[in-house]
Amino acid sequence: MHRIGYLLTDGFQMLSVATQSVFEFANLVAKEPFYSIENFSPEGGLVRSSLGLSIDTRRLDTPGLADTWMISGVNDPLTKEPQAAVLDFVRRAGGQARRTAGICTGGFILAAAGVLAGRRATTHWAFAADMQKRYPDIAVDDDRIYIVDGPIWTSAGMTAGLDLALGMVEKDLGAEVARSVAHNLVMHQRRSGGQSQHSEMLDLAPKSDRIQNALNYARRNLARPLSVEELADTAHLSPRQFTRVFTAETGQSPAKAIEGLRLEAARLMIEQSRHSLDMIARETGFRDRRHMREAFIRGFGVPPQAVRRDVRGVVG
Repeated sequence: MHRIGYLLTDGFQMLSVATQSVFEFANLVAKEPFYSIENFSPEGGLVRSSLGLSIDTRRLDTPGLADTWMISGVNDPLTKEPQAAVLDFVRRAGGQARRTAGICTGGFILAAAGVLAGRRATTHWAFAADMQKRYPDIAVDDDRIYIVDGPIWTSAGMTAGLDLALGMVEKDLGAEVARSVAHNLVMHQRRSGGQSQHSEMLDLAPKSDRIQNALNYARRNLARPLSVEELADTAHLSPRQFTRVFTAETGQSPAKAIEGLRLEAARLMIEQSRHSLDMIARETGFRDRRHMREAFIRGFGVPPQAVRRDVRGVVG
């Protein structure tokens, strides 16, 4: 049986504990108790979450209590330094456990313990720059759902912890079990570790329904040229009015926004499929593979081939 220990500290995020459901359902799908789960804290007893609810825990005695350690995060990792006992335990556990994971801002505990030194890691996008500044010996990637670097796993914010847990299930029990667990949990899709934390549609955030409808239309029809006239028609505005209102509400011109949607769609296809880059370029509305490459370098600073290589390396 694979023992999973959750290290909870005062003010821990409740959503990190929700990842336990992934392992619970993995046992149900596998039809055997492959995983056992137990909650721990430095002193044991009740530990209060950021929401105010408390969970009973076992006292940390020895790092050998678990095969996998899941280190929970807190809402603001910059306001409170981890206890010395916690850092000491994480250092010792990292050397003995099969793997150690920082869920969301739990990565800051791993960083403070020195576990992430010289490794790639991620955390919630809102704190990634702070992690990099505080710990310059870590290669922080603020645009990944989760990252696996040897025995150390780190996840981005909040729901990304579910993806990390599913990644562990896939590693332990195979892709079919992981897919079945995701289906049972009614997760819309099982996101790979290399997937971006950010959404172009969320970043645009238009204020009116007519501009939102135009964006929805564009997203459904990315393979087409999508002229301003066509988009304006869906918003029931003249092309000139549409451009003015669109720019005022999103901060971007229609052309720039559509390119962003194309880039996001192409990147997702690269991360989640084995389609050729030529096909991906056609499906997402780029003139050809060369045009897509130019847009990738302009938008992401790297060509599509580098994104594909990076994704395969992160989740492998």
